[in-house]
Amino acid sequence: MEKNNGRRVILFPLPLQGCINPMIQLAKILHSRGFSITVIHTRFNAPKPTSHPLFSFLEIKDGLSETETRTDDNTWLFTLLNRRCETPFRDCLTNLLGSSSDSETERISCLIHDSGWTFFTRSVAKSLKLPRLVLNTYTVSFFLNHFALPKLRREVSLLSQDSEQDDLVQDFPPLRKKDLLRILKEKREYLEPYLNMILETTKSSSGIIIMSCEELEQDSLCKARDAFKVPIFAIGPSYSNFPASSSSLFTQDETCIPWLDKQEDRSVIYVSFGSLISMTGPELTEIACGLRNSGQPFLLVVRVGLVKGTEWIEAIPEELMAKVNEKGKIVKWAPQQEVLKHQAIGGFLTHSGWNSTVESVREGVPMICLPCIWDQFVDARLVSDVWRVGLHLEHRIDRNEIESLIRSLFSGNEGEAIRERMRLLKEKVGRSVKENGSAYRSLESLIDHISSF
Repeated sequence: MEKNNGRRVILFPLPLQGCINPMIQLAKILHSRGFSITVIHTRFNAPKPTSHPLFSFLEIKDGLSETETRTDDNTWLFTLLNRRCETPFRDCLTNLLGSSSDSETERISCLIHDSGWTFFTRSVAKSLKLPRLVLNTYTVSFFLNHFALPKLRREVSLLSQDSEQDDLVQDFPPLRKKDLLRILKEKREYLEPYLNMILETTKSSSGIIIMSCEELEQDSLCKARDAFKVPIFAIGPSYSNFPASSSSLFTQDETCIPWLDKQEDRSVIYVSFGSLISMTGPELTEIACGLRNSGQPFLLVVRVGLVKGTEWIEAIPEELMAKVNEKGKIVKWAPQQEVLKHQAIGGFLTHSGWNSTVESVREGVPMICLPCIWDQFVDARLVSDVWRVGLHLEHRIDRNEIESLIRSLFSGNEGEAIRERMRLLKEKVGRSVKENGSAYRSLESLIDHISSF
């Protein structure tokens, strides 16, 4: 860490694993550059302060009932959080600023909040005369275009022709029409007003921070700079120097690492569907069968709650479990960054969340994409259609399809070509975070920007 620069930054993550990880990584980056860090967080999905002893943590009440925290409608959940957290957040921030004004050695530079905090962050920061930046945890391609979803929902009847399912969506590249139909089928009663608030809150900010880089999304970044008219800092996948494992909301099973140590190099398919996805028992069985039939050793993450109505893996028939255990290992949660770095990993069957996608690129691991919700459909198309460093299951959870794509990825000309493109992309992205790289320069600009407040 550089010498303390006498400035403090306030961070306010949205309480989901995929939002907490990049916010904590950003906190580590800023702390390494001399800033003191305070994290304001909700009681729901609170990060663990003991994992980050150099930061200050302040919990605010969120007013959520246990039933409300179990909803699978994230837009509704975010709307509730935005409605109920305004007063607790305002009081917390006011107290912090009051304490800072009494200090002769340190002052608060700015607030950085997740783009999902919309209803009150702008007005609260403005009333307290505090500069405000937005952290976007999506791919730029998704964030830039997803404001068109309400308009596209009204036009959804025009997209239902079976013969056009594979066509690109002109207003939302690189999505195919069949991807868009899946996004729009999700229950999102509160979607339009929520998106409008995100857009207004982002455009009125002092800057946007993005965990991506020019090498991954140059065209989208150019369009975003034109659209938002505020500074955009694409600081890249900087997690390699600041791992996210310590910000995990789940207990990680470290026994998978010695198991990987016993496998041949680039032989294992790693399978994980993130912290939000749910599936049925028969779907999990199809995945397990496809993995077993592929002949490749595999590390399968089955999060508690992945299969609704079950405790854990009892949905997999006993006779199949016996065969699964011959070639694979199943854990409840894995230290993903450590797993993807491991020399035994040769592929990643993923839900295509943005964090998982950039981690896989950073480690040069080709992907098989099975997107399930929201931005994952865009991430998967970037992987399979734009960067061409992976294969797409095309939303089919079928044992034969899974087996076929694993075999294609690990052997044959197609797999070899994918691995070579991934090797080149890994090198490009790796250069971006090194001195004079695009992400490195963007980070330097961000530090200067925050220091100017």
